Amino acid sequence: MPQHNHAQVRVCPACDGFASVAITLGGRNLDGNRRTVTAHCRTCHGTGTVPPLRHLVATAGSEVTA
Repeated sequence: MPQHNHAQVRVCPACDGFASVAITLGGRNLDGNRRTVTAHCRTCHGTGTVPPLRHLVATAGSEVTA
């Protein structure tokens, strides 16, 4: 049976796909849960992926030279 090739996902180079994290503040709420703050990657805006290179080139209006 033929194997299907899935589209390559471009993982964000800044966060390696872990786009959102919960950082504990060290204390607890009145109900006993930990107090946390959610932080998102600035490069991918919390998605974990970046757009394909051709989309970035079309958006920037310039060509990529190797």
